[in-house]
Amino acid sequence: MIERFRRLFIGGRDYQPLAVRAALEDLACQKQIEGEFPFILNRCCHILINRWQTNPSTRWAIPELVEVFRFIPPVGTVQSRGARRVRQLLWDFRETEQYLTLQRLARVIEHTNEESGQLRPVKERDGSNLVGTLINRYPYLYEHCLLSQDSSYEHQQTVRQIRDRIQKQFELDLSQFAMYQMRSLQAGKTGRIIHPVPNPTLLSDQELQSALHQFVGKIQGDNTHYDLANSFLKQSLRASSFRLFKDDLYDYLIDSIDPRYGNRQFNERLYQQLRDTLTRYDSQKPNNTLLLRTSSHLLNFLVVESLQRPNHYIFVDLVTNLGPTSTVVLLLKITLLCKQVKPYLEKRFSILFNHYETSEEDGVPWLVKSMENMHIALSVHFGSIDVSFLNRLF
Repeated sequence: MIERFRRLFIGGRDYQPLAVRAALEDLACQKQIEGEFPFILNRCCHILINRWQTNPSTRWAIPELVEVFRFIPPVGTVQSRGARRVRQLLWDFRETEQYLTLQRLARVIEHTNEESGQLRPVKERDGSNLVGTLINRYPYLYEHCLLSQDSSYEHQQTVRQIRDRIQKQFELDLSQFAMYQMRSLQAGKTGRIIHPVPNPTLLSDQELQSALHQFVGKIQGDNTHYDLANSFLKQSLRASSFRLFKDDLYDYLIDSIDPRYGNRQFNERLYQQLRDTLTRYDSQKPNNTLLLRTSSHLLNFLVVESLQRPNHYIFVDLVTNLGPTSTVVLLLKITLLCKQVKPYLEKRFSILFNHYETSEEDGVPWLVKSMENMHIALSVHFGSIDVSFLNRLF
């Protein structure tokens, strides 16, 4: 099927039956086809991909299909008008969002070694190690990075199946590593030898243990971040006005900010951001709708606003001064207050991923560590993993 696909779209001359190729060339010569052709070609790809994805023995073919588009001959090598139009449309397709999402999907499939369960990145075929090669590691980005505006229902289901499978594997790997850490600590006291379990993240063992401590461990007395979020909601949603609620929210958020950083500028800017949020509702009682909208505004401010306005200097400043784990703690605290904002947070990270997709991984270590921390935080709080036993470690 890959060879037939290549002959139809790339080769053309030797495709049988000829009537199919002729129909393709007629289509390519229609007026205003440029806007429609990427969706047609993308659909042709996904007819194959959706079927192959359901069988582990055929998943290898998905990146091979996408690889076909890397070897399109120059437009001038064909003579007929229809063939030239098809060739030009193929070249144009490589500049579209549809092709970009196909490339990401191919990386996810290619880089996931289902036998070992490890989601470590491998080098691209050209030998580079770009941020884009890490897409397989972050299932929370899939719905934002692997789907385009024309994605069919079947393709959406395919992406969700891939996401769930890889997320489940990561949660299993993470829980096994956490259990290994705990047993190693106990074995150190008895002299027993424990078989090592690989770290499923790109963080060091120490960084991962610190992240788990922050996301799972007790922060204030016997309270975890989850406990503190629930306590805040019970008290502050009873505030007499939305303005007072925002004051309480400010106190809740800065409680986890190092004063040496917060007192310089950040706390004041955060307070002003909250004061300026939805001011026309200041006299109303707070409710879940206002909480959701306020949380969305906060994530715009703290991470990145939009794909069109990808300014994220505040996020970079936070990570630089507080570190990726403490920065993700701040975002987690917002998400624990309003679970409906989780997809919005994932979207913010997908914008950052898109922005740095073609950057060298080594050039943006702050982003990689932030994405790793976010994956851990979302997994332990919103996945099926139970690592509460780690409280015995901390």
